[in-house]
Amino acid sequence: MRPAGRPRSAANPRKIALWTAVALVGAAGWTLLALSRGEEVSAAWMVAAALGSYAIGYRFYARFIATRVLKFDRTRATPAERLNDGVDFHPTDRRVLLGHHFAAIAGAGPLVGPVLAAQMGYLPGTIWIIVGVVFAGAVQDMVVLFFSTRRDGRSLGQMAREEIGVVGGAAALLAAFAIMIILLGVLALIIVNALAQSPWGTFSIGMTIPIALLMGFYLRVLRPGRVTEVSLIGVALLLLALVAGRWVADSSWADTFTLEPGTLVVWLVAYGFIASVLPVWTLLAPRDYLSTFMKIGTIGLLAVGVLVTVPNLKMDAVTDFAGRGDGPVFAGSLFPFVFITIACGALSGFHALISSGTTPKMVQKETQIRMIGYGSMLMESFVAVMALVAASIIDPGLYFAMNAPAGVIGDTVQSASQAVAQFGYSISPDQLAAAAKAVEEHTLLSRTGGAPTLAVGVADIFSQVFGGAGMKAFWYHFAIMFEALFILTALDAGTRVGRFMLQDMLGNVYKPFRRVSWKPGLVLCSAAVVALWGYFLWVGVHEPLGGINQLFPVFGIANQLLAAVALTVCTTLLVKSGRLKWAWITGVPLAWDAVVTLTASWQKVFSGDPKVGFFTQRSVYQDAIDAGKVLPPAKSMDDMHTVVTNSTVDGVLSAVLALLIVVVLADAARVCVRHLRDPAASRLSEAPYVRSAIVAPAGLVASKEEKAELAAAERSGP
Repeated sequence: MRPAGRPRSAANPRKIALWTAVALVGAAGWTLLALSRGEEVSAAWMVAAALGSYAIGYRFYARFIATRVLKFDRTRATPAERLNDGVDFHPTDRRVLLGHHFAAIAGAGPLVGPVLAAQMGYLPGTIWIIVGVVFAGAVQDMVVLFFSTRRDGRSLGQMAREEIGVVGGAAALLAAFAIMIILLGVLALIIVNALAQSPWGTFSIGMTIPIALLMGFYLRVLRPGRVTEVSLIGVALLLLALVAGRWVADSSWADTFTLEPGTLVVWLVAYGFIASVLPVWTLLAPRDYLSTFMKIGTIGLLAVGVLVTVPNLKMDAVTDFAGRGDGPVFAGSLFPFVFITIACGALSGFHALISSGTTPKMVQKETQIRMIGYGSMLMESFVAVMALVAASIIDPGLYFAMNAPAGVIGDTVQSASQAVAQFGYSISPDQLAAAAKAVEEHTLLSRTGGAPTLAVGVADIFSQVFGGAGMKAFWYHFAIMFEALFILTALDAGTRVGRFMLQDMLGNVYKPFRRVSWKPGLVLCSAAVVALWGYFLWVGVHEPLGGINQLFPVFGIANQLLAAVALTVCTTLLVKSGRLKWAWITGVPLAWDAVVTLTASWQKVFSGDPKVGFFTQRSVYQDAIDAGKVLPPAKSMDDMHTVVTNSTVDGVLSAVLALLIVVVLADAARVCVRHLRDPAASRLSEAPYVRSAIVAPAGLVASKEEKAELAAAERSGP
């Protein structure tokens, strides 16, 4: 069934030729990536495979879901039109909303996960990022956005409560809050690892806070509505802060901005609390706006740089670590750990919170949901592809020296060189020292978290296109700022969302908490959320086994379990709304996600390998403590006790989160079976139909028919 009033377009030979060419380019990219063995292959083919697949997926699969499965109705008024209050509900231009939605979903995940997953080789990550987004991630985002729009913009937790039931809904809410805390803690840890002992990076990132405050004050008080002016000022000041960072690093102020990881934790926790209680116009909105400019611009330039320089992929297509599961970056075999390490870019549960948050309250027309939901996720996936490219074009020896924890490779270039040789790769101490000197860093060893590795890859490409080798340090720190801006945006926005969730839950006990503007509740809940993710940040920084190596699997599992909740809600709604024959659209991705993520959870809880299983790891270190021994990489009994405590907490979290998701899945299955037996007993909370008075295009560019409708609407007047 086509959208109301939309004629079927006739076959066009030019379009057939165009889409055939697109398919051939994508197929050529996949063929060369898959068949190349033992020789280097150009990164341009990875870009070709991605762009060709995205184009085919958006044009055909997303359109099929929109028209045949969900049946978007352009005559139906959205909640933005029906409930327009100028605050939360407001019909927003599709181009502006596309930018807002992309900025909200594209945090650090697509930049970091693919870099870490490069340990397994570039091919497994590439396949999951591209195939996963076309058939799972983008589908989830679009379907959640559609069902939320049909329900007055209700949140994922609210939809779970209404459509699945009290038990499943409560489990979904609790899981979502716990997952949010873990996500924020790991994101903050990535910033700490990138900025520790880096005066240039710390100064530049620190300056983004007063710059964002100035932009907010400028737009609110000095020059309201002057968006172009404030954009130019903000970008100019960002570049000035980046250049000034080099001056500071070479000056007597360098020691002031050379901070230990523990000190950075204190500053980040303080920042998170202050940013979450300030009005959104002071810091959150201008920083979000700035980061959108940098994200789109930098990734676009990176793609152009790859096509201009045509670098070769130096990482193996599939490394030995994929089968052995003993990689230094993270332990575990290719299945299931690649699919949870790349937690964003292919499938991300966090996106469901955005697709059922602000976005459904701003959509003008249902027909725009395909572009905003599916299209934005394709854009994020391309960010992930470019991150994987950046990690795969640098020397593999440097990659492992940067991403293995200090407990594995030591803290000198000599010990790191020897450790890397044991991994099967080679890099000399002089090469490691030269790599750090080239980007004007004291060291690049054990800069875990993915951000520094991505920055090195970006600097390699940009320095070849813009400015030569002498600009490599500038581009490295530009990339660090580029990544940290997104993470800080996610940090303060995520803390605010976590506060809303906590206030909503506490409101069941004490009603004033439900008023988000109630000052005591605002302060107390913000402090609680910051303290919770601050705990995980502190644990990660002081983890003897390596914070990222221990916590990122928990991060990935948590995010993908949230995706399981979202896909469960979508599948349940497809069944209850009479679309049983199309339930496979979300049911198949749900089955895959559940198998992968619950397998990963099981292994992290019950595996007998102490590098994988948290409780086995705990037992090994506890037995050593009882025997009075200190096991490397721990250096003292305090370190040993830290490992025991952290392993216990991580194991319990993995088990509890998996159990909550199993409850959600079981309750949803019960509801679906009950509906199939007695459809009349099911109740849907969909808002009633109201005819829309808004005329707006579905895509970025209006079609010939849409232009005629817009012209007719202008002639008829308001």
